[in-house]
This record gives sequence, structure tokens and C-alpha cells, in this order.
Amino acid sequence: MRILVVEDDSALRSTLTHALKLSGYAVDAVGDGCSALAALQVSDYALVVLDLGLPDIDGMRLLAQLRERGNVTPVLVLSARDSVDQRVQGLRHGADDYLTKPFALPELEARIAALIRRTGGGVSRLIHGALEFDPATRQASAGSVPLDLSAREAAILDALMQRAGEAVIKSRLVRKLSDWDSELGSNAIEVYIHRLRRKLEPHGIRIRTLHGLGYLLEKPDAP
Repeated sequence: MRILVVEDDSALRSTLTHALKLSGYAVDAVGDGCSALAALQVSDYALVVLDLGLPDIDGMRLLAQLRERGNVTPVLVLSARDSVDQRVQGLRHGADDYLTKPFALPELEARIAALIRRTGGGVSRLIHGALEFDPATRQASAGSVPLDLSAREAAILDALMQRAGEAVIKSRLVRKLSDWDSELGSNAIEVYIHRLRRKLEPHGIRIRTLHGLGYLLEKPDAP
């Protein structure tokens, strides 16, 4: 899943980007409102983390502009403005959640996971035969046995399970795992698919390679 971080403090922006990447998200990060609006015009995001104290556009105004344009991307507001009136104002302008600074990274990550789960149609788990996956927490299990997946392995499994039984083209996986700072090549995708296969096949779960196209998570009853 791809997240946009809008934070003018470069140190905090770097910290948030690093932490969210470790949690398995693809992260784009900008430091002002104009760059955020431009990013939202060309890319689809699962969620926006928005600081209100931006140097060019007040974050509250940026949020209002997004909603006026019909953009319904979930927005988690970060702000040092901690009065009840200011929090209420943020929610009325279209924020989906509001977290005051300073905050603990685990709480931020938990709120992001909850928002993605809540705005994803209420689906908390993907189930494919004995395989289960929670897109919000990135936790997977096969036959009730937890699977130890890296962040990128989990992201690939997410993409495959979202379209189980259908082809997922390799370029889509590249986009899912890449961000502005690092773009993976097709060879890297092959490496992660190989690692994922080694963890799934002992449980009878197979990923088929469709040469020249991509990959397919086979149906549970496939031979």
C-alpha cells in the first residue's frame, strides 16, 4: 500500500518515512502543500499523513480543497494544535483521524492500520484456502501457522491475494513495492516471489509464473 506523508519538518518527515517503510508501506514524502496536491493528482494513495503547519498552504485548507475536489483518500492529521475546537475543526474539514504532536510511532502505525482497515470496505482479512492475510497489520498464516514474511513479501502476498486466481502483472508489483526514493526492478520481484514460494509451498499454496505477464496465486484446489 502506498502512503503520502506531508510534513514540513525534514527530520520528522525522514523518521516517518523510514518507520512506515519498515512496516511494509511504499511511502512518498513531501514538505509542502503544493507538492502534496500535485502528488495526489498523479498517484493513488491508501492514506495521507498530513501535518497542518505547512509553509505554503495551511493544512486545514489543503484538506478542505481535497474534499471539495471529491478526493476521498483517508487523511490522518498530525498537529501540535491540540485544543478540542481545533481537533473538531479538523474532523469537520474531512480528516478521518487526528493525532497531536508529540506522538509515539507505534500509536501512529496502529492508527494507520485501523484507518486502512476501516476504509477498505470493512474487510479485515483475506482468505484463500488455508491461507489468511490481514492487509492492515501485514500478518499472514497458513493453516493457523504464522508465516514470517518480510515487508515486501507481505506486500506481494497482499497483491496476489487481492486478485487470487487471476494474473497480477509484474509491473503492478513493481509499482506496489516502489516509491519515489527507490524503484525496484523486475529481477528484484523475482527474488521476492522465490522467497515467498519457499514459505507458502510447504502448506500447499502455489504461485504460478505466467511468462511474459506476471504471477497467479493458484486456487486452493488446483493440482
